[in-house]
Amino acid sequence: MPTETERPEDAEAAEPPPSDVGGPYARYVLFVLVLVYIFNFLDRQIVSILAESIRRDLDIGDDQIGFLYGTAFAVFYAVFGIPLGRLADVWNRRSLISLGLAVWSSMTALSGLARSFPQLAAARIGVGIGEASATPAAYSLLSDWFPPARRATVLAIYSSGIYIGAGLGLGIGGLVVDSWNGAWAPGEAPLGLRGWQAAYLVVGLPGLLMALWVRTLREPTRGQAEGLTSQTDPHPFRTFGRELQSVLPGLTVWHLARVGGFDVVVRNLMAAVLIAAAASSLVRATGSLYQWVALGIGVYAALSWAQSLRLREPVTFALVFRTPALRWTGLGFSLLAFTGYGVGFWTAPFIQRLHGVSAAESGLVLGGTAAAAGWLGVTLGGVLADRWRAAHPAGRLRLGMAVALVPIPFGIWFLTTESTTTAYVLNFPLSLAGSMWIGAGASTVTDLVLPRMRGVASAAYLLLITFIGLALGPYGIGIVSVRTGSLRTAMLMAFFANALAVLCLLVAARHLPSDEASVAERAAAAGGDDRLR
Repeated sequence: MPTETERPEDAEAAEPPPSDVGGPYARYVLFVLVLVYIFNFLDRQIVSILAESIRRDLDIGDDQIGFLYGTAFAVFYAVFGIPLGRLADVWNRRSLISLGLAVWSSMTALSGLARSFPQLAAARIGVGIGEASATPAAYSLLSDWFPPARRATVLAIYSSGIYIGAGLGLGIGGLVVDSWNGAWAPGEAPLGLRGWQAAYLVVGLPGLLMALWVRTLREPTRGQAEGLTSQTDPHPFRTFGRELQSVLPGLTVWHLARVGGFDVVVRNLMAAVLIAAAASSLVRATGSLYQWVALGIGVYAALSWAQSLRLREPVTFALVFRTPALRWTGLGFSLLAFTGYGVGFWTAPFIQRLHGVSAAESGLVLGGTAAAAGWLGVTLGGVLADRWRAAHPAGRLRLGMAVALVPIPFGIWFLTTESTTTAYVLNFPLSLAGSMWIGAGASTVTDLVLPRMRGVASAAYLLLITFIGLALGPYGIGIVSVRTGSLRTAMLMAFFANALAVLCLLVAARHLPSDEASVAERAAAAGGDDRLR
């Protein structure tokens, strides 16, 4: 492990004294990062309210809309989240977030210039790569600014940006698309832009200014919240480059040959053949070429990275992949994300189609509901998760089980009522309960690894959340809608994932107390230094 050093660009960050942990400046950092997450999800979620306009203008189906929102974004978000998560562990985190924000904001604006499905898909890929920088770095940053006892609450408050941003995306997107299309006849608008294209430009460009603000934040000392010091990497971009090689198809084989030898490459190529065969079968079964090629690339990249991590950092690999509580926690919360992303994305198109309301009306009502209920739910969920955790080691997972069951009856009622007003009202408890698990999941993951591994562990957790929740949720509902001819049926079927999530979290809860208590010991047994905890 490299000795601890400080690069000149980090010296300006003026490492804060431990007394700053949890203090006014820490709360200021939290406020700024919440704004970053608002931009993150505003740019991401706006596709939902624009979906009907995009579908008509580009002449595409629900499965392709689901791909645009989900898989095109998710695969590259997850894959690049791995090396960017590693960079968050070894480089200046505020600079990483600032750079990523500039990239995804630019790509969101470029989405407004897209004239075809492939062009819009390419822009969504760029958004995914940029946004992959934010959350692992933010989780790590906030874990150093606040004490462990407040971690679920803090991460939940940070995650409230999901729902505020999603709500703003729906509201702003609906207003812009209806106002623009009402003001300009087709072909007469500036640059020939349609309303959905103008909406992308409106929400994308302000993020460039926000990126400059983020760059002014101070960088805390790693491990300061626990009173511990982690060693730093004097060559962070070499580390990032190695991590990037481990996930980019093509480079992965060369990388594995260099670090593991012939046998490792053979196993990797055999896995690639199996993944390609599975993807080919799914393409034939569904007719969705883009979906399964992209997801196959993502799964192969993730597998290659795991192989590389096992060879290069056996301690990190052991704690991230061989901790039963972490594995089952990730799977359980990923299934909740399947429902959350899937049903959440299709709610606006569902209201517009089956209740016959405009984009502006549905965007304002659903956006306001999502912002208020989501913010309240994720914040309340974080507070309750910390309280239940104080009462029992598995308290956070018990909260996850509870909020997996609560939305089911509300979801069935929401999807079957003929009253638009009732549907709007029911969307509030759905959004409330569906957001309460966020802080519990994130804090459970960070508590099960060493401080120096939090960025990688968060990236691995988000990879699972993203593949199962974002890549499969919106697309899965979309393809079932196409096959059955009923968006309502497809959305109802998504709630089966919540029941499976409860079973996974039950298993995780059985393992969590012992796994959490033995982090340092298991790290030492795998060859690490327990003093780095």
